[in-house]
Amino acid sequence: MPRRTASERHTATRPSDGDELGSERGNALLDVLTAFHHPTRRWLCELLAVEGPATVGRLAQRTGLAAGSVSHHLGTLHRYGFVEPAPELARDTRESWWRSRPRQLSWDATDYGEGTVARRIAGAAEAENFRHHVRAVQRWLAEGESAPPDVRHASVASDTLVTATVDQMGELSRRLTDLVVEWSEECRADAQARPDAERLPVRVAARVFPSGPVKP
Repeated sequence: MPRRTASERHTATRPSDGDELGSERGNALLDVLTAFHHPTRRWLCELLAVEGPATVGRLAQRTGLAAGSVSHHLGTLHRYGFVEPAPELARDTRESWWRSRPRQLSWDATDYGEGTVARRIAGAAEAENFRHHVRAVQRWLAEGESAPPDVRHASVASDTLVTATVDQMGELSRRLTDLVVEWSEECRADAQARPDAERLPVRVAARVFPSGPVKP
């Protein structure tokens, strides 16, 4: 029996044609949150996004994980549209190449009933998302002093505390979201137009929320 190609092997985890990635609701959204907010799976997503397409073997070497574990996590991420196979990069049918697939993901834990399992899942995803951002900031604080001056000057930490109406807070949230999405799309388009330009992986994380004085 001939060996199946990589694309044939990934058919079982391929998102269905009717799926609208980024518009999931209810239990479907909970499945997406569970898939993505797993520290190892998010790490794999970011490795593919920053370092480019890679084989299962290369990712196993990069992370120290077993190849079987990497394949399992990639299959889960593939099912929910965060990564996709890149069979055109394979030199033979034994190689399994993957690439990042950017997609939108937003949720509100309060959309689910208080005290329900669904609410706990959505809340746990938000907490893990916050911990992920904290780890990223801690790494920058530990390593940023050795970054070139132009990189340090291009980075920013900005915050404010001002009284505002709920409508004004919502407007700021929408404007920030639109700006980040537009900027991200411009960066991807520029990367295609100028593939030789020097680039850095840049993380943008913004939170808008009501907050009283924070006790030390």
